[in-house]
Amino acid sequence: MIRFEQVTKTYPGGFSALKNLNFSIDTGEMVFLAGHSGAGKSTVLKLICGIEKPTSGNVWLNTQSLGKLTDNQLSYMRQHIGIVFQDHKILFDRNVLQNVLLPLLIIGFDKKEAEKRALAAIEKVGLYGKEKMMPVSLSGGEQQRLCIARAVVHRPGLLIADEPSANLDRAYALDIMELFKSFHQVGVTVVISAHDETLMADYGHRILRLQEGQLKG
Repeated sequence: MIRFEQVTKTYPGGFSALKNLNFSIDTGEMVFLAGHSGAGKSTVLKLICGIEKPTSGNVWLNTQSLGKLTDNQLSYMRQHIGIVFQDHKILFDRNVLQNVLLPLLIIGFDKKEAEKRALAAIEKVGLYGKEKMMPVSLSGGEQQRLCIARAVVHRPGLLIADEPSANLDRAYALDIMELFKSFHQVGVTVVISAHDETLMADYGHRILRLQEGQLKG
């Protein structure tokens, strides 16, 4: 599903976030990205979903080279990807249901069908009964569950998460990882970045370790 071919990403000012990176991820696989802060994990995820473009090399998603797609084509492609950002990007002036509904309404879903899907996603992540609550009333772990519900409400084939367990205590972090595991078990391709390898080790999935923009080991 995903293939990096000699991918280099250099930002303005000359910082090389990635250097000639090569790897592939199969459809239906669950993969962890590990590495210290600044190792290039977030850049890899941004390249996979087309938020960033490589300076050189190719990033392939299925049969498409993402660097060659137009903005409209990238926008359409992202409708098939669920993205959980590190900084949540929750709309705090809207309740849980309204936050989860938004991606469906943007792409033109019928409101009744959108609400049905949103409520199913909210229940799936363990927030049933809290759909009318405002995000500020939720705990940190519940806010992360809200982000996951919003990311999967359109039933994507690929789910990407950038440090989803950051700033959570271990119990909450394990709960969040179990959620991602449940999506993987129904065939979703899952790519998760994390700095705590003890969380990854228990799942037995492949770990891609990054160090200074290159694969390590």
